[in-house]
Amino acid sequence: MSNPSEQPVLRRTASMSHEHKFELLVAGIRDYAIYMLDTDGYVSSWNAGAERFKGYKKDEVLGTHFSRFYTGEDQAANLPALALQTALTEGKFESEGWRVRKDGTRFWASVLLDRVLDADGNLVGFAKITRDITERKRMQEELQASEQRFRILVQGVTDYAIYMLSPTGDVTNWNAGAERIKGYKSYEVLGQNFARFYTEEDRNAGTPQRALETAAREGRFEAEGWRVRRDGTRFFAHVVIDALRSETGDLIGFAKITRDITERRKAAESLEQTRAALFQAQKMEAIGQLTGGIAHDFNNLLHVLMSGLDVLSVQAPQSSAVLDTMRRAVDRGATMTQQLLAFARQQPLAPRLCDVNQLITGFEPVMRGALTSAIKFDMDLADAIWPVMVDEARLEAALLNLVVNARDAMPDGGRLGLATSNVTLGPNEAGTLQPARYVRICISDTGVGMSAETRRKAFEPFYSTKDVGKGTGLGLSQVHGFMVQSGGEVVLKSEEGQGTSVELYFPAAST
Repeated sequence: MSNPSEQPVLRRTASMSHEHKFELLVAGIRDYAIYMLDTDGYVSSWNAGAERFKGYKKDEVLGTHFSRFYTGEDQAANLPALALQTALTEGKFESEGWRVRKDGTRFWASVLLDRVLDADGNLVGFAKITRDITERKRMQEELQASEQRFRILVQGVTDYAIYMLSPTGDVTNWNAGAERIKGYKSYEVLGQNFARFYTEEDRNAGTPQRALETAAREGRFEAEGWRVRRDGTRFFAHVVIDALRSETGDLIGFAKITRDITERRKAAESLEQTRAALFQAQKMEAIGQLTGGIAHDFNNLLHVLMSGLDVLSVQAPQSSAVLDTMRRAVDRGATMTQQLLAFARQQPLAPRLCDVNQLITGFEPVMRGALTSAIKFDMDLADAIWPVMVDEARLEAALLNLVVNARDAMPDGGRLGLATSNVTLGPNEAGTLQPARYVRICISDTGVGMSAETRRKAFEPFYSTKDVGKGTGLGLSQVHGFMVQSGGEVVLKSEEGQGTSVELYFPAAST
């Protein structure tokens, strides 16, 4: 059994051993500079980490002031004294900043300075822990620089609207392209739901919400459609929405890219119109060539018949009634032949410089005479109409054809309008006409209108929607042939139940 008087000595030996072990632990740490300062800031201990970071041996710094590790700028600003004062009054001081090694090089340090009090609460010094985080700072700066370059890149893009949305669709940032395309300043849309850019029809149909749901479910949503600018005008947009998720897979928002493709859409539509017009022109050209050949052959046969009738009228005068009937049939066939030749653009024209307003005014009684009393006839003739080169008799025949067609489309009455105007056409604005100045004559009615199928075949010879015996189907085909032969174009616009308008375009004559 041990002597009780020896026990305090043993406890002090054990305690000293524990303190010694702690000193060895601190001294052996190499990733942190851990050292003590006295109450005035002079170094009183130094570990291996401090030697590695700062480059000083223990005997080089013990008893020296810790301000030597600060930069000249920080020393001039009295930062070491401020650090000690803060630690003294608040219990600790924590910061990051540049520190200086023995060789004069600098490193970026994370610094923690704690006050040390004895059992009675008296200040006995400071514990200082410093860590070299230069590499972390470099990586942070590179990341910040990369993010800054990315922000500059995104902000500098003006052809695309690039912005972020919250998981509920609220705008969280806004680039210059978004401002240019949509017309909103950033302060006008930040925090607003992106549905405001959609048309009212799309909002009512729930299109914005479905777009976000699709992007959240599939990772991406892509579509084209109409969007609305700040001033209320619409543009056709190509839209991509990508879902953004955290490292744990949680939805944190959406990236949205919008491009204005209105002009591209217009160009595609214009190209399609040009192709359709070219196809129609080629079809009508082929039909015209065939029709012209048949009309010439038929006309030759009619000449033979007429000659035979002349001979028969001399040899058998008692059959004059029968011969007159046959002669009327031949005359009708000749008229039909002229109509076919007109469609085939093989009729002789006698164009001369013409004021279409004067022609229409002089021909008005004939057109009114072809209408029923239930049809109101309005004319709107433009002032200072440009002159055109046209065969007046053929133009009158074309107008009468169109008026009669309009009358037949309004059996219960309605309104017939005839208007003239000067127009300057751009590409693909009227069939295959080239950009130039034209005089337009428009005849419109409030009749039954036409189906898409009827519109496609309207100018073909012998095509008619009228009952058998009520028309040859050559009226519109004759107008088409006359217009093309005159260097112009005829444009038909009609919808079932919404009436029909026929526009005749004549090249303006040079004056």
